[in-house]
Amino acid sequence: MRVLLFTGKGGVGKTTVAAATAVRAARNGHNTLVMSTDPAHSLADSFDTEVGTVATEVAPKLWAEQIDAQERLEDNWREIQEYLVELMNWAGVETIQAEELSVIPGLDEIFSLIDVKRHVDGGKYDLLVVDCAPTAETLRLLSLPEVMNWYIERIFPVERRVVKAVRPLVTKITSLPIANDRVFGAVERLHGNLDAVRRILNDERTSSVRLVVNLEKMVIAEARRTYTYLSLFGYRVDAVIVNRIIPEAVTDPYFMKWKGIQADHLATVRESFEPVPILTSRLFDRELVGVGLLEDLGEEVYGELDVTKVLHRDQPIRVRKRGSEYVMSMRLPFAGRADLDVHRGGEELYIRVGRYKRNLILPAILQRLEIQEATLNEDRLDIRFAKQAPLKERKSHG
Repeated sequence: MRVLLFTGKGGVGKTTVAAATAVRAARNGHNTLVMSTDPAHSLADSFDTEVGTVATEVAPKLWAEQIDAQERLEDNWREIQEYLVELMNWAGVETIQAEELSVIPGLDEIFSLIDVKRHVDGGKYDLLVVDCAPTAETLRLLSLPEVMNWYIERIFPVERRVVKAVRPLVTKITSLPIANDRVFGAVERLHGNLDAVRRILNDERTSSVRLVVNLEKMVIAEARRTYTYLSLFGYRVDAVIVNRIIPEAVTDPYFMKWKGIQADHLATVRESFEPVPILTSRLFDRELVGVGLLEDLGEEVYGELDVTKVLHRDQPIRVRKRGSEYVMSMRLPFAGRADLDVHRGGEELYIRVGRYKRNLILPAILQRLEIQEATLNEDRLDIRFAKQAPLKERKSHG
């Protein structure tokens, strides 16, 4: 099954392009589902028909779904939330306040991601098109599985062993609620689902991200930042779609200045993102509502391309050997030296670009080595690993 995620700054036409992609795939014979994790839920407007919280057929071989984030939250978090509420009640927090405090910001979005796994496992569709929230929310959404997995894999097993050991003693001396196996089982199920989602979205054979932009300075700047952060977390962008370009046929003097500005911005997009394919669409003279007009947009954007194919392949992270040293190379387009921080902690590598952070478990061969140097070469971060020189040797070179 192929998974395509569409994201972009609010208002660029992301939902419309995602819907048009789904229509084109269905017209070409692929069983296609387009689902929205965007709280704005504009899919129904794009198709000009009712779209529910379960897959609704909107055209032959085409289904649409607008995820109810609150419903997914209750399905996946209820058992854990009940324990947290009980714990906060014990501490004196009123129930209604405890219920609000027990929901971590972003959880509703991550449970929307679990629907990706559900549909991939179901095997009903050839293509899953995901209309994501605007870029800032998408970045947080896509990073959550890895962040939560870090906690669940390292801290959670220790917590479970400790709780099991102290429960008999604690229950004798206090009424403090102690998590039981049902709660830990719910956490383990969540861990399994998140890990599966992460593997699906990081698999270049399965998943790609497509960025939708308009020819505006702020939109392009945000798309560049988004591309950097997607690369940081290993998500592959296989196309940039430039939407709403003023057509050449428009010669009204009012639009001539705008056409010049757009031409300059289009050159910036090409310089910034190539060799990633740059696909374009003109500004239509009407609202693109309904399957017929969405099909026209899909033809405009993709031409002869098969929308289900991987349009560009890249390797965001790779490790190669140079003599007795190793170099881990990570693609970080548009990252500046001032935005970057790299340091080591045990078997983990910590990387910060702007306000986004990532921790990587180093391959076994690199865990025995030390970081010697980290350099930014064009759009790649190269981190050199080698054995630490003996003290006498280091002094002789000092």
